[in-house]
Amino acid sequence: MTDAAELLAAYDTQVRARVPEPLPRGVSFERDGPLLRFHGYGDRGFVVYSTLGGLDGPELDVLIARQVDVFARRGEPFEWKLHGHDLPRDLPERLLAHGLVPEDEETVVIAAAAEIAGPPRLPERVALRELTERRDLDRIAGLEHAVWGGGFPRWLAANLEGELAADPGGIAIVAAEAGGTVVCAAWVRFERGTEFATFWGGATLPEWRRRG
Repeated sequence: MTDAAELLAAYDTQVRARVPEPLPRGVSFERDGPLLRFHGYGDRGFVVYSTLGGLDGPELDVLIARQVDVFARRGEPFEWKLHGHDLPRDLPERLLAHGLVPEDEETVVIAAAAEIAGPPRLPERVALRELTERRDLDRIAGLEHAVWGGGFPRWLAANLEGELAADPGGIAIVAAEAGGTVVCAAWVRFERGTEFATFWGGATLPEWRRRG
């Protein structure tokens, strides 16, 4: 069993600064020192990296300020993908000082697929279906809106459609349906050239939770 530190190091190295190939239509990226700056993912951009390479002090402040300026000039909100183990330790305070606002905290969970995979246990009258058509992606968007409300990204269906068009084998989108209603949905991205597949979405209508 690989220990947590090894898994986290593999995630940092293989996934965090990966550029998908091919990129969905309308998505672009730029390199800025240790950073990758993505534009055109729905209604926002992203700043990602695997490490800041020891950058600190005034040089780091200049780098942060430049990201804020680039996205402001584009009129594009952006997310700086901060992880709790990122260095330097005062990076969160530096981001706050430049006007970034924290979103809800999330947790990275890593496991070997062979150790956790198993056959699905479906409730009665529920079926799983892999989705590829835009009308079905819009139904997933409706589910996400029902679950998350105002926190739901309204560009989701278009974004998923773009990923499927760019690389059909790079993503699998699955829904659980009951009586024609999407009650649960999630998708897996196969991070090509890495040892990882990553899970996203994971929304279930409240009345259908803890039944599978």
